[in-house]
Amino acid sequence: MIKKKHFSTFLVSAAVSVAIFASPAMAGKKDVKALKKATKTCTKVNPSDVEGCALSFSRRHGNCLGCHSIKGGSQAGNIGPGLVAMKARFPDRAVLRAQIWDATVKNPNSMMPPFGKHNALSESQIDKITDYIHTL
Repeated sequence: MIKKKHFSTFLVSAAVSVAIFASPAMAGKKDVKALKKATKTCTKVNPSDVEGCALSFSRRHGNCLGCHSIKGGSQAGNIGPGLVAMKARFPDRAVLRAQIWDATVKNPNSMMPPFGKHNALSESQIDKITDYIHTL
């Protein structure tokens, strides 16, 4: 049985998971369109890593903006911490990648979807997102 204080966390986590996992990461035309839109934004925001930025900003891929604020991103969420000073917070890139792959390893109550564990993103996509996020 879920304790009352954890019920809202459970609901938010379930909603985020359904939104992300309802369709596979590279399933169709809407995915391509979302990635193109994010690429256009990232070309202006972060021309040094357009691909990693686009995967992070795309609402149908990493969708980091669904929960986190990122400089240059629009309609950012506030469920997760802002993604700033990431090299200071995660000096070891591998630790950041593990967090993106499955945040529930360190925190079983994490609302962050386990992108790698559930194959929501490919290993290559997780690497590109990790590289981008680590530069913030």
